[in-house]
Amino acid sequence: MADIIKHRGIVEKVDGSHIVVRIVQTSACSSCSAKGLCNASESKEKQIDVYEANPSYQIGEEVMVCGTTSMGMRAVLLAFGVPLLILVMALGVSMKLTGEDALLSSGIALVSVVPCYIGIYFCKDKLNRTFSFTIEKKQ
Repeated sequence: MADIIKHRGIVEKVDGSHIVVRIVQTSACSSCSAKGLCNASESKEKQIDVYEANPSYQIGEEVMVCGTTSMGMRAVLLAFGVPLLILVMALGVSMKLTGEDALLSSGIALVSVVPCYIGIYFCKDKLNRTFSFTIEKKQ
């Protein structure tokens, strides 16, 4: 299926139904044969939280972490699209209200995005359930 994104990972911790998997996120050029000569390639280790009803995984076991592309698109929309829309709308409204004062309007527009990110922070438990990953044993 082209709608599934998979990353190879290693189980770091199993605590009841909560599993922590460490994945190595690499840039597109990390598989290039010239990466040792280039400074552009990068990789980062990330920890992914996975919730599974009956986990049968051991610490150190290699697994595949699976997520959907639509889940990634929703996350990008929520984290960047909605705040950008709020920023642009607030800038337009504040430019009209302040008589085209660009400095004041840009400050108001930037401050208007803060409640959006605070709301995302306080909804993180609900978002964890919405943006949930699955794991499967590596074959």
